[in-house]
Amino acid sequence: MPAHSERALILAPQGRDATVALAMLTEAGLHGIVVQSVPELVALLGEGAGLALVTEEALTGADLSALADWINDQSEWSDFPFVLLTQRGGGLERNPAAARYLQLLGNVTFLERPFHPTTLVSFARAAIRGRRRQYEARARLEELHELATGLEQRVEERTAEHQAAVAQLHEAQKLETLGQLTGGVAHDFNNLLTPIMGALDMLQRKYGDSDPRSARLIDNALLSAERAKTLVQRLLGFARRQTLETKAVDLGGLIDGMRDLIASSIGPEIDLRIRHGADLPAAVADPNQLELAILNLCVNARDAMNGNGTLTIVADQLAFGPGSQPRLTPGLYVRLSVIDTGSGMDSETLARAVEPFYSTKETGRGTGLGLSMVHGLAAQLGGGFALSSEPGRGTRADLYLRVAEGGVARDSVDRRRQPLLAKGRALSVLLVDDEELVRVGTAEMIRDLGHEVTHASGGVEALARLDAGLRPDVIITDYKMPGMDGAELARRIRDTLPEIPILLITGYTGTTETTYGLPRLSKPFGQAEIAMALAGLVEPDDKVVRLQTGRRGTKR
Repeated sequence: MPAHSERALILAPQGRDATVALAMLTEAGLHGIVVQSVPELVALLGEGAGLALVTEEALTGADLSALADWINDQSEWSDFPFVLLTQRGGGLERNPAAARYLQLLGNVTFLERPFHPTTLVSFARAAIRGRRRQYEARARLEELHELATGLEQRVEERTAEHQAAVAQLHEAQKLETLGQLTGGVAHDFNNLLTPIMGALDMLQRKYGDSDPRSARLIDNALLSAERAKTLVQRLLGFARRQTLETKAVDLGGLIDGMRDLIASSIGPEIDLRIRHGADLPAAVADPNQLELAILNLCVNARDAMNGNGTLTIVADQLAFGPGSQPRLTPGLYVRLSVIDTGSGMDSETLARAVEPFYSTKETGRGTGLGLSMVHGLAAQLGGGFALSSEPGRGTRADLYLRVAEGGVARDSVDRRRQPLLAKGRALSVLLVDDEELVRVGTAEMIRDLGHEVTHASGGVEALARLDAGLRPDVIITDYKMPGMDGAELARRIRDTLPEIPILLITGYTGTTETTYGLPRLSKPFGQAEIAMALAGLVEPDDKVVRLQTGRRGTKR
């Protein structure tokens, strides 16, 4: 029944778990219904549902035979999703019962308590998206059955389509699960890195000049934090959860800067050769995602050569006219080629090489997503990707990137040496964030700039302070918060106090169409970045006052 197809069935008989979970899902716009027992769950599953949210203790000691029968008797198109709330996660070492639940439930995601409300909602939405794909597959399968005519040729064609539809469904589910999990981890890391980077930034500016040894240690810690930030960005790119940040990139300089990383990744027995012209034009790319793509190609080449051979990386410029390259728009391109002397591929393997999850490596040595990621990145950048190979003669991977107009976009200042910028007058700031560590760390950075900060742990508390008469110069709010997110808080404030500027800070990795053009500052950030954001927020067209040209900042 359509009314039942996407509802969440909640089986949590102990305590307030069911009530709390239902409230979280309802607030997120999802329909849920609470059930009291396993037999009732099975009965409602038969009527239709989008997912089931079950606590581990609800299954412990219960007769699960009817549930197991229902799961095993699902139609070919169906792989019903479960979210299992546990106290010890899904790891076998901490939770030996996880293997039993995995075998019983099949398509199950383990969610360990305690969890953030946005994590539960994100898991539920991912499960419903997967269920919708199953319904689409069902429609295609039903259509195939109705078109059966008894002619052998048509039966064979429809059977092939049937198999392709089922395979596509399972691959889409794998990608959805991978993206959801990776995105959630990245979101948490962004929140963890924000107070770390902020504290290190402040310590460096205050004490770095007076203690060279401390300055070196803090520099190294900041560098590690920056690398962690870059790693998070690469994870998001791998999971397709981050919008590309394209700019003009010096491809030759990027490859030269990766030489040590590539060499350590492929091993000492492989001869690494890098060639590019000094006059190579800039290319349109996201440098972080491009680095990840190059590294993927190099690691694939290493595996194809069994750790011994020659790996050549070449960058050159090409021009394509109309019809000369059917997969590329006519124009100027920079071609990046990764060439190995490995075992090569036959025509059948080459034809499937960029398919998601297709891999010729043994189990445990690859996900089958590397070449698919490179192919997808090239398409997003308006370029192309091509493979050529023969058995015994190695493989050549060519990545085509559009030539950028104008020069290379370069960062003018190292962030770890960036001077503090702020308005010349002190500001009163209302800071809203549900994560205490982020809220306290951000407040200290702002106070150190000479501003006054008032805290609020959520949208409701922030509105209450404003209703009580608080009139800050600036409001800074987190985006993803339980109950009321930053976009909704900003909308309500604009209805009554449109003159107060609002800055959105976010470690969220999904879509933010509802933010209505609010200025944003992505987590993690340092003191210089929050200072510049404040200065631009109050009077974006005015000049700002430079407080300090070195590392150490003082309040004025």
